[in-house]
Amino acid sequence: MLNKKEEYIELDENARLSDLLNKLAEINGAAFKKDVYEPGANKIKTGFSITINGVFIGQLDGLDTKLAEGNNILLMSLMSGG
Repeated sequence: MLNKKEEYIELDENARLSDLLNKLAEINGAAFKKDVYEPGANKIKTGFSITINGVFIGQLDGLDTKLAEGNNILLMSLMSGG
């Protein structure tokens, strides 16, 4: 959907993952909100997964995970089929 390999985004100190997703929703508009994350929601949409430095957010504090400078955040679309 975003078709981006890499993107750098500046956030305030003490930002959380939800702050980053809100910013991405602002930048990428309706498609992001429809398919990935609706600002104010307490979870990402079904079909997507997020890792921070290689760790799934379910093993961290979810959308409340605090971010630090240099974090590598990967937003992945899950695939299924047969």
